[in-house]
Amino acid sequence: MSTTLTANGDVATTPASGSAATPRYKVTFARVLRAEWAKFLSLRSTWITLGVSLLLLVGIGIMSAYRYNPADTHGPAADAKDAVALALRSVELAQLAVGVLGVLATAGEYTTGMIRSTLTAVPKRLPVLWSKLGLYFVVVIVVSTAGAFASFLGGEGFLSGKPIALTLSSAGVLRCLFEAGFYLALVAVFGAALGMLVRSVAGGISLLVGTFMLLPIFLDILPSSWKPNVSPYLPGLEGGAGGSMISLHQASGTLTPGNATWVLLVWVAVAVLGAAYRLKRTDS
Repeated sequence: MSTTLTANGDVATTPASGSAATPRYKVTFARVLRAEWAKFLSLRSTWITLGVSLLLLVGIGIMSAYRYNPADTHGPAADAKDAVALALRSVELAQLAVGVLGVLATAGEYTTGMIRSTLTAVPKRLPVLWSKLGLYFVVVIVVSTAGAFASFLGGEGFLSGKPIALTLSSAGVLRCLFEAGFYLALVAVFGAALGMLVRSVAGGISLLVGTFMLLPIFLDILPSSWKPNVSPYLPGLEGGAGGSMISLHQASGTLTPGNATWVLLVWVAVAVLGAAYRLKRTDS
C-alpha cells in the first residue's frame, strides 16, 4: 500500500493487490485549523508570551492605580487623565508581547524547517495562513480583553473617591476596554503576517517594533508641519490610530475611535495581503 498526495491537496492511499481500499482524507480548513491548534498547545513559547502579556496588562494597571496620588505631580501615573488611561498604561508593552507571539507563529516555522511539512500536508498554502491568523486573533482578543477588564476592575477600588475614578457604567469605558483587546489582537495578526512575509523571526520583530514604536520618532526628522497630518494615520499608540482607539477622551488633531479602527485595519490588511502573495507565489 502506498500513500499519495492528489493535485487538489487530498491525501489518498493506493491499496496493494487484493487488499481493501482505504478512505481518502480531504484537506479541509477545519482540519488545518485543528492542526494549528495542536501546534499552539504544544509550544511553550506561546503560553509564555501570552502569560507575559496578561501579566503586563493586569499587573501594571493595578499597580498604577495603587500608586496613583493626585497630589503627586511627578509620580509614575501623574499624567493619567482618567481611570481608563491608568488601567491601559501597559498596552504599549503588551503589544510587543502579542506582536512577537504572532511573528513566532509564522516565522518560527521557517526557522525550524517545519514549514516544509506543513505545506506538504496543505499544498494550497493559503489555508495555513488563514488558520494561523484566525487562531491567534481569537486567542489574543479573548486573553487581552479579559486582561483589560481585570486591570480596570482591579484598580477601581484604589481609585475610589479620586478625581479620575470611573466605573464600567461610565460613558465610553466599555468601548475602550473592548477596543484594547481588539487592538492587541490586530497587533498579533500584524506580527503573524510580518513573520510570513519576511520569514525571519529577527526581521519580523524588527519590523513590528519599527512600525508600532519607532515611526513616531522618525516623524521628528520630517518638517514639523507634516507631523499633525501624518501621525494620526500611524498604527501605534503614540498619537496614532491605536491611541485613538483605546482613549476615553480624544486629543486635538487625532482620529475618532471608529476612523482609527479603520486605519489600523488597513495597515493589517496590507501586511496580510503581502504575506498571502509571497506564500502563494514564491517557494518556501
